[in-house]
Amino acid sequence: MYKVDPPGPGDNLYLHLSSEGSMIHKESEDAKVQAAYDMKKAEEEKEARDAAIKQAKEEAEAKGEKIDESSLQFESGKNQFNYSERAAQTYTNPLRQRSIETEPPPVVNYMATVTQWDIYDTYMESYEQHQREQIQLQKAAQKKEKEDKDVADVVVVTPSKNKDDDMVHSAAMGKILRVIERMVNQNAEDEIFQDFKYWEDASDAFRDGEGSLLPLWRFSSERAKKKQVTAVCWNPCFSDLFAVGYGSYDFLKQGSGLVCCYSLKNTSHPEFIFATESGVTCLDFHPQQPALLAVGCYDGTVMVYDVRNKINRPIYTSTIKTGKHTDPVWQVNWQEEDLAKELNFFSISSDGRVANWIMSKNELKMEPVMQLKLVNTAKDDPEETSLSGLAGGCCFDFNRFSEHLFVVGTEEGKIHKCSKAYSGQYLENYTGHHMAVYAVRWNPFHERCFLSCSADWTVKLWDHSIPEPIMSFDLGNSVGDVAWAPYSSTVFAAVTSDGKVHVFDLAENKNEPLCEQKVVKKAKLTHITFNTKDSIVLVGDDRGGVNSLKLSPNLRKVEPVDEAADSTKGSKERLKAEFDKVDKLLNTNDNKA
Repeated sequence: MYKVDPPGPGDNLYLHLSSEGSMIHKESEDAKVQAAYDMKKAEEEKEARDAAIKQAKEEAEAKGEKIDESSLQFESGKNQFNYSERAAQTYTNPLRQRSIETEPPPVVNYMATVTQWDIYDTYMESYEQHQREQIQLQKAAQKKEKEDKDVADVVVVTPSKNKDDDMVHSAAMGKILRVIERMVNQNAEDEIFQDFKYWEDASDAFRDGEGSLLPLWRFSSERAKKKQVTAVCWNPCFSDLFAVGYGSYDFLKQGSGLVCCYSLKNTSHPEFIFATESGVTCLDFHPQQPALLAVGCYDGTVMVYDVRNKINRPIYTSTIKTGKHTDPVWQVNWQEEDLAKELNFFSISSDGRVANWIMSKNELKMEPVMQLKLVNTAKDDPEETSLSGLAGGCCFDFNRFSEHLFVVGTEEGKIHKCSKAYSGQYLENYTGHHMAVYAVRWNPFHERCFLSCSADWTVKLWDHSIPEPIMSFDLGNSVGDVAWAPYSSTVFAAVTSDGKVHVFDLAENKNEPLCEQKVVKKAKLTHITFNTKDSIVLVGDDRGGVNSLKLSPNLRKVEPVDEAADSTKGSKERLKAEFDKVDKLLNTNDNKA
């Protein structure tokens, strides 16, 4: 292909190596000089030889001896600057002899006779076993279809006595295949796993007060394409495992629900899948029993799953007989074991009730804890409360430092402080939101502080001893969820309906977020949660996807402590430092008020 030379003088000669040689031309001046030098040197050597012969003759004549010139030998002297003598002696390896005796392998003589009828009987036993498994498979499928055609997920077949003999369908083979699948996925996504573990945004060192989020994986399932993410929860014991609830917030688009348990070790497919008749609205893992998963549904049902079971049925389900909510259950929360060592969890619903569910041996019992009364109506005429109805509960959260204390958010925009010991009245009423409160979160380091977010576009910071908000942040769109960071007492994140994630650090900036980043297009973000060990967050949207994002260094600053101290003392110092940060923030705002 013809290529036009660039304008201007073009010098295309480049010298990569230049060295002077030792060869010269015969007819050059240098050759003549060299020839004259060699001739002069030869003459000098001849003169020196003649002088040596003459001296030798004189010495011989003085002694009266005759000398033969041909017998004289002249040795050239050694150059002391370019000569050295060295001697070396190699080491002779000694010879060793070694012998080993081994025991002969055991030998067994085996003899058998195989006849035609033995082969026939063996094939007939295998055929009869196959027929029995087919009959059990058909019965299980028919029974499953009769129970629920929409919810049917996986047909469970009772394993035969010789199931372990089938290597392909054995439990060991399933475990091996699961490990191989994880290895293949991790090799295929090696760059993302490297970013998840080691990525650090270098630009954070040059921009103080700003941070960023790095997208990692997007978790989704074929069965959840037309559903919304209504709940996300990390497992408290396994930091790579989390559960996602799928349903719908639209009253006119209600259908079946789905619970998927994903793992960061296998990002391509859920580890467990559970189907429900109604849409899932909330879920929560037990803090001490990580296999137990409490699930709340849109039809008011609460269920408890054991993720270790392979079946698609909950181990406990609420019914009308044992008690049930009449409206959607918006949040469930496991509690500490009571005196009877019975597992229990709380739930809140739009029917205006907060209930405690106790897991007995045979059933799930419902114990009403509180009815959420409308505050304004109760002040005017207490007798009209029953006529006007109850406030619709949307969310609640329990104080980590006072087990009996919890706050409740309602559809009317009110927040109430309640106690397990006083079920008939509120301890405090908080006014600040004008629309439904979607989430309330106690600070994990300070007992007085909690956050709330609402459909009125705001996130508010509260001191539970003051009925009005201390700080308010307008995010410009409906706020679906808010969460405190587990590593810092002043860092929290919120998600909005325009697809943005807002990360605040009140110790750095009280007015603006450190990071405001759009993570999805043409989708509304519904929930967010922090990982307790790794610096990542999960964000769910209304398209059925869950995005994992890694926080940059400016978004996860930790209060420094004395590293020389022991682990227990260092942990206490860190907790005290985080407590002081929030306490200083609350006292500053109290003085301004």
